[in-house]
Amino acid sequence: MTTPSTDLPSSPLLTAAPGTGPRRFGSLGSLGPVGLVLAGGVSVQFGAALAVTLMPRAGAVGVVTLRLLAAAIVLLVVCRPRLRGHSRTDWGTVVVFGLTMAAMNGLFYQAVDRIPLGPAVTLEVLGPLTLSVLASRRAVNVVWAGLALVGVFLLGGGNFGGLDPLGVAFALAAGAMWAAYIVFSARTGRRFPQADGLALAMAVGALAFLPFGVVGSGTRLLDPVTVGLGAGVAVLSSVLPYTLELLALRRLPASTFAILMSLEPGIAALAGFLILDQALSALQALAIALVIAASMGAVRTQVGRGKVARGDSAVS
Repeated sequence: MTTPSTDLPSSPLLTAAPGTGPRRFGSLGSLGPVGLVLAGGVSVQFGAALAVTLMPRAGAVGVVTLRLLAAAIVLLVVCRPRLRGHSRTDWGTVVVFGLTMAAMNGLFYQAVDRIPLGPAVTLEVLGPLTLSVLASRRAVNVVWAGLALVGVFLLGGGNFGGLDPLGVAFALAAGAMWAAYIVFSARTGRRFPQADGLALAMAVGALAFLPFGVVGSGTRLLDPVTVGLGAGVAVLSSVLPYTLELLALRRLPASTFAILMSLEPGIAALAGFLILDQALSALQALAIALVIAASMGAVRTQVGRGKVARGDSAVS
């Protein structure tokens, strides 16, 4: 797997030209790649917790439809992507990326409609963990992935047998799509300037999922309160995290990024505690600590590798 470039091109979400539109988030670039991933994780999991409260109003399919549509509109307006000048391979990449995002969202919300948020994210994160092992060429990253995997299963209580089997299947399938999302997000970031590829992919995903939303939720999608809450979910769960992750993947290898995704169950548990009144046990706290330790180890390994590479370059 090709390592994403360390260059961070300017983005319409990072810079502003006088008199050219709404104010941009000019401080995002200063967060660093790890900070971008963490900020994205916090945003997406609190957005998922908000989405759970919205499901009784619109259903799982309706929530996904509103989330994708609102996110696509926001990104297209903010980014104003160019439609010309792209190759057939560029368009193929962005279409697959968009379909992957739609499938990942649809499968995940089908899962949380059947099983609690914490176990759903715990099962889903197995996809990125598997990717981290397959993508890494260093044995130490296998160790970090294994440590994170232990924490993930502890966070789930070590036993998923009492969960709805269909919900478990949806969560595992969402994890596979999450791994594919990481791969195609990195490829899209390299092929399209700024956040153009993300905006176009989100539009593809929204259009692909729209028929499911119309059939599944119907006129419930037109309720003003539901639309407003759906827009909030879109910003928290799609616009902010996907933009932050795309920027991070320009500066982090896919294997390190995938291990950092193992922080998501811990963030989900915190969001569940604050928004859904789901308490943490001592075992779950230990599990979160293991996952965080694995993620920190993966980052330190990558930083050390980068320093060695720069040192070798300087000597040569």
